Amino acid sequence: MTAGKHDTGAEDRATSCSQNEVNRKLKYISLAVLVVQNASLILSIRYVRTLPGERFFSTSAVVMAEVLKVCTCLVIILLQKRFNLKETLHLLLNSIVFQYRDTLKLAIPALIYTLQNNLQYIAISNLPAATFQVTYQLKILTTALFSVLMLKKSLSRVQWISLLLLFAGVAIVQVQQEGNKEASMANQNYMVGVVAVVISCLSSGFAGVYFEKILKGSSASVWIRNVQLGIFGTALGLLGLWWNDGAAVAERGFLFGYTGMVWCVIFNQAFGGLLVAMVVKYADNILKGFATSFSIIVSTVMSIFLFSFHVDLLFTAGAGLVIGAVYMYSLPRSPSSSVSSSSSSSSESSALPRTDRGVEMEAFLPKCTAKQKGS
Repeated sequence: MTAGKHDTGAEDRATSCSQNEVNRKLKYISLAVLVVQNASLILSIRYVRTLPGERFFSTSAVVMAEVLKVCTCLVIILLQKRFNLKETLHLLLNSIVFQYRDTLKLAIPALIYTLQNNLQYIAISNLPAATFQVTYQLKILTTALFSVLMLKKSLSRVQWISLLLLFAGVAIVQVQQEGNKEASMANQNYMVGVVAVVISCLSSGFAGVYFEKILKGSSASVWIRNVQLGIFGTALGLLGLWWNDGAAVAERGFLFGYTGMVWCVIFNQAFGGLLVAMVVKYADNILKGFATSFSIIVSTVMSIFLFSFHVDLLFTAGAGLVIGAVYMYSLPRSPSSSVSSSSSSSSESSALPRTDRGVEMEAFLPKCTAKQKGS
């Protein structure tokens, strides 16, 4: 009997060690995925938007990314229902149509996310990739401030210091760029890019916190939420396309200017957020902060080789402050402030790149996992 207990204990320890090893590997895989997705999206958009010749319509790319997200989520829901089309349709009708008041709540964040996606194209088209990557970290600041104002969350002293350092670092980079702008290229306006990225950061912070506020305690799955968001996002994106490029799209076609590289950008936008949302389950805040910091370095190095970006002492100092601030903000809170620890988690998750849906996806993924285990 005793030998049996010892054997069971040994098996449990072996299983635990094996699980810890798997989790450790998943953390490093998460780090790699986050860094690649962070840097590749910015660099690829910058590349396709600065190529000579006629450009594709960024408004159509935003719509296409939304359509692909919705289709992907619908396929995943169908898989969860074991390809039972009747159950899938019943779930979608109940969640989207019959509970229309709940669906309508997502109109505001969908509008903001659509605006944000269009602004990112404008910003990256007018700013060096490294400058955009550094400046875009202001979304950590805006998310934190909106969390304090709208959700009454508290920040630790270290987080407040990191936000000040973040602002100082971005300011230094902007001063450096004003004094030493990238070699001018056709159809680029530095000030337009700065305004676009600042508004994008504000919209990102507000949308993430608003989403958290209206959906706190909701039992809906991440995939249903993204279908709801995608429906509004597609409709609003089409409205923006008609308003901004309607005549040109009617003349040249929706897919005008699409190349293999453009499709890569769209797929990165569409699936990058879903992929990141899955891998962040295995990455703690420190690892996510490190991934963001490392992606800034990757973007800067690649910009030097791809776009002849010039790095001087002032840019290095500003970028260094931003990298340090991102890492400081992601540090674990002290036990005394554990009551408000969710502030750090929600703010940091919404600060993930490129994708616009990080905060709500991370919030709902644990619930989805729990449901799957119970089914």
